[in-house]
Amino acid sequence: MHEYSIVMALIEQCEALAKQHNAIAIERVNIKVGILSGVEPSLLAQAFNSFKLDGICTNASLNMQIQPLVLQCNTCNKRTEQMHRVVLCPDCNSADTLVVDGEDMMLMQLEMDT
Repeated sequence: MHEYSIVMALIEQCEALAKQHNAIAIERVNIKVGILSGVEPSLLAQAFNSFKLDGICTNASLNMQIQPLVLQCNTCNKRTEQMHRVVLCPDCNSADTLVVDGEDMMLMQLEMDT
């Protein structure tokens, strides 16, 4: 389960940012998880709850915003959002699409106690 290594990197990033801002605790971690990021949200939440027990994130909650797949079709020129892992244009069925958003997992915001 690669979610464990992702969470370990996320917690390290949180710890570095907390240190940079002289925080004593992190209360909330807000992330954006794209449909095509390769991350399973439920497994990520489970891994976060397991690994946060030691350190500055002990009492932190993890809030995930699931980012839909945003496609730009080069055939019909429409931009669409969908919650499925399909890169075909839902309007014209073209495979000539560009993924605009929905591939990343990003740390969006931290709420810290200073």
